Amino acid sequence: MTEDSDRVDVARPPLFNAVFIISLICVAGIGGWGLISPDAMTGAFLGFTNYMLTGISWYWLTITTGFLILSLYLAFGPYGNVRLGADDERPEFSTASWIAMLFAGGMGAGLLFWGVAEPIYHFEGPPGMEGGTAQAAREAMVITNLHWGLHAWAIYGVCALVIAYFTFRRNETSEISTPIKSVFTGPGGKPIGTLANVLGVLAVVFGLAGSLTMGTLQVRGGLSEVFGLDATTTLSLIIMGVLFVCYMLSATTGVDKGIKILSNLNMLIAIGLLLVVITFGPSRFILETFVNSIGEYFSRLPAMAFRMFPYEGLSGWTSGWTLTYLIWWLAWGPFVGIFVARISRGRTIREFCIGVIFVPTMFSILWFAAFGGTAIYIQLFGGGGLTELVFADVTSALFAFLNYFPAGEILGGVACLLIFIFLVTSADSGTFVLSMMTTEGNLNPPVFHKMVWGVLIAVLTAGTLLTGSITVAKAMAITGALPFSVILLLQIVGFMRAIKTERPDKTRPREARGHVETAAATAKPAE
Repeated sequence: MTEDSDRVDVARPPLFNAVFIISLICVAGIGGWGLISPDAMTGAFLGFTNYMLTGISWYWLTITTGFLILSLYLAFGPYGNVRLGADDERPEFSTASWIAMLFAGGMGAGLLFWGVAEPIYHFEGPPGMEGGTAQAAREAMVITNLHWGLHAWAIYGVCALVIAYFTFRRNETSEISTPIKSVFTGPGGKPIGTLANVLGVLAVVFGLAGSLTMGTLQVRGGLSEVFGLDATTTLSLIIMGVLFVCYMLSATTGVDKGIKILSNLNMLIAIGLLLVVITFGPSRFILETFVNSIGEYFSRLPAMAFRMFPYEGLSGWTSGWTLTYLIWWLAWGPFVGIFVARISRGRTIREFCIGVIFVPTMFSILWFAAFGGTAIYIQLFGGGGLTELVFADVTSALFAFLNYFPAGEILGGVACLLIFIFLVTSADSGTFVLSMMTTEGNLNPPVFHKMVWGVLIAVLTAGTLLTGSITVAKAMAITGALPFSVILLLQIVGFMRAIKTERPDKTRPREARGHVETAAATAKPAE
């Protein structure tokens, strides 16, 4: 008997099902609303977002820190050697391609958008202290790494791990609802599962549309800065149109071709741009900032993981920065989670947690040390002038920064290309994940579903672009986080119940092992 002989072949799901139809109606309605009345849509999203950021601020910091603690336990606890697949299964993708894909899908374009701007913002206005000083510079790097470090990737890791475990270890469907159904086993399990799947789809759509809007505005800012084009709404829509054509062409090729090739290309260009900044920038300062950031971030993490500012009256700062990021990562959780789960088959839980959480965190710290550290160096020792450019137009911050380097226009063109490819990769993997979610977890969803979701994402993004506001785009991106956070907590309950059946010797779950042993005992001897 082979290792996988007890696996059950799952029939191809129907083209239309309740999750697909309900989600389609909701997204089409919201997309039409944005095109017909963008101001009304703007008010609704901003109102809901404001409630999430102020009314239940304590909730977000508590649960996201809890996800980080859970990730540490899973990585270094008794289940670290459990494999996401059969015991003798090996990873589908090489480690380099795997990390490139999860990084490109997770936050690649975001690092380019905020790599210069965020450290400068915190340097000029750190919470509770004077800006523009050496201490403010230290605080700026710590705050930035808090927003882009372990908390963010722990959210993604937990979202992905629960799906990957049930899909590849338990051989169940790759759906948001699968872990939840193990909690609600009665008659109510199916409608609760359907609701969870629909809410997951909406969270992905909103998060993707908001992020694509911000990325498109940054590409527009780059084209304006580098090539002198007018930064108009028309230019934004043209960029979105080209983006739509590219990600739809890529989406039809599958994970092992389009997404994999684009992700590897992304990482090569990103690392090349990073090396240029380190080489031609203040190299020693950058590397010292990198080492210092590691020490400051990890030593202060336990306190910062629970830090709010109720006594200082700085709840507005917390809501505008830390909580917005945490909610943003949660909103992207279903998308990145299912996508990372899809590409992580064959990894052990320990390998998964290190690769998904720790490796990207270290790269992010290096990235901000290079881009943000150099920007702060310009302000402290290089004559200044960058802060005004950043505050005037955050979408052009990166390109204004690159003008301080030799061949700045060429670097700006490369950055534009890199951002665009990151956006194509995000949209491509997003349409792939949405297609999986609306075809009962099909690991190779049909092209029809990719086309449908690709068109709807483009329409919703166009509606958000018509507002022309980064604030609206961020509100759009985080709207789906509140319902999904509840879903994720239920998923974790189901996952922890299931993983307790694993043996310490990293073999298959007890119930699955028992099934194999029983089958072997009752089988007729070979003749």
